[in-house]
Amino acid sequence: MSPASRSAVKVPILLLLILLPAQAQYYRHSVRITGGAGLPRDDLEQFFDISPAFGFSYAYRFHRNFQAEAGLDTVFHAAGIRDYLETPYGPLRIKDYQFMVPLGGRVMVPFARDRFQFTAGGGAAWLRYQEFVRQPYGGYYQIDCPPCRTRSGWGYYALVGFSVALDSGRHFRLGAHTKVYRAETEGDSFGALPRIVTSDAWIVPAAEFSFSF
Repeated sequence: MSPASRSAVKVPILLLLILLPAQAQYYRHSVRITGGAGLPRDDLEQFFDISPAFGFSYAYRFHRNFQAEAGLDTVFHAAGIRDYLETPYGPLRIKDYQFMVPLGGRVMVPFARDRFQFTAGGGAAWLRYQEFVRQPYGGYYQIDCPPCRTRSGWGYYALVGFSVALDSGRHFRLGAHTKVYRAETEGDSFGALPRIVTSDAWIVPAAEFSFSF
């Protein structure tokens, strides 16, 4: 074998030896905190407003390129409900919240020894819209809210995103993603939303901070 041929064989072998250890190094667990906005679409668009959103999730990375995850995204007061409940402690405000529970996974595409990641995923989703009464200060009493209304239903979600590691150990990451939720919900009328089955959609763009271990 000529020197040139031996060099041609050694190069891919050396690259493989370098890359294999890097591919094997990843953390199994991660916790993610997100903040962004909830944009109502489809049947919700004429009844709900764009509102702040906050979320968190836990993920188990069972393979370098795949992870399972579950979480909670909360949109604040998108229905614009500002009712009051009369109580012995005075009128207490009722506000609305929109909860979205994603149950699925994502594909991880790491670059530069996992310093950068592009992700895409999806799965099932449960949506629940609920009113809550503001409790009296002090926390000594719990006020029930019989007139508080709810809606819920199952659907699915999809997401795309990216992140960059903030430290050499790849424990902390900063990034952004966009989730799209789709579901049919039913239940009580909710703000201006009538009491019918609706086809709901939400677009939730958010910044994210995650810790892996």
